[in-house]
Amino acid sequence: MDVDAFVLAHRPTWDRLEYLVKRRRHLTGAEIDELVDLYQRVSTHLSMVRSAGGDPVVVGRLSGLVARARSAVTGAHAPLWSEFRRFWTVSFPVVAYRAWRWWLGTAIAFLFVSVLLAVWVASSPDVRDALATPGEIERLVNHDFADYYSEHPAASFAAQVWLNNAWVAAQCIAFAVLLGVPIPYVLLQNALNVGVIAGFMFSAGKGDVFLGLITPHGLIELTAVFLAAAVGMRLGWTVVSPGERPRGQVLAEQGRAVVSAAIGIAAVLAVAALIEALVTPSPLPTFMRIAIGLAAEVAFLAYVYHFGRKAVAANETGDISDAPDVVPTR
Repeated sequence: MDVDAFVLAHRPTWDRLEYLVKRRRHLTGAEIDELVDLYQRVSTHLSMVRSAGGDPVVVGRLSGLVARARSAVTGAHAPLWSEFRRFWTVSFPVVAYRAWRWWLGTAIAFLFVSVLLAVWVASSPDVRDALATPGEIERLVNHDFADYYSEHPAASFAAQVWLNNAWVAAQCIAFAVLLGVPIPYVLLQNALNVGVIAGFMFSAGKGDVFLGLITPHGLIELTAVFLAAAVGMRLGWTVVSPGERPRGQVLAEQGRAVVSAAIGIAAVLAVAALIEALVTPSPLPTFMRIAIGLAAEVAFLAYVYHFGRKAVAANETGDISDAPDVVPTR
């Protein structure tokens, strides 16, 4: 197909459809019939251009035009509840499921660094002395670490925790625009903090206190952060290696999917913050607090696996419905 000739031949039709779509609230009966007819014709044009592997810019324009025309023809958007249900059963879980390799790799790297540093700190008095004074370590292991979870009212503490965790996750996703290069640094900072504190606590014989306080909320909290890092790095890698499809098309699709992931991750972090504010400092036995955190983690992973696998089988990507195929250029 000669794309230039095709565009030249059909541009008047596309321009006319765009004009009718813009005036859809003020059309006459004849113009409504014309809108429906042009919508069907331009949909065919879009299929032809896609099949011929046409210019991504042309495909993008026609995709957006067809989507707007479809909205004008049907006269209504999907019900809000339908969009809400689709997000939680398709858009968010499929993005998480498709990123599982990045997700798992991020978790393994983080835990490896944290455990390695914790063992080093716990087994080396010289390292501990270089990191903090004996008085500072004593305050941390005997007071500060445990008091952190109970020194503020639960509601304000939950809000503070959620904001802190959401900020870390937001950085991971936002750094995708830099090809995801800064994301490992963000994770490394957090892994070092976890490792150092764990080393101090275990060296003082307070390993059970550390695990009993960090596990209930830490499981799902870190899982959400790992997911944010995974989708951010995956989006960055899309720029480097888009595969066989045009880079702009793949980047637009993945970018919109990452927005879905960001919303879902914020909700998961809200759950983690509630557990940290209400369960972690509670007088419940340690095994029960850990069981609650473990149940939340298993439920989230099962949710992603069930709905994500189902959406992948249906060839869903997490992209919005009727989205344009490329990143807008103007």
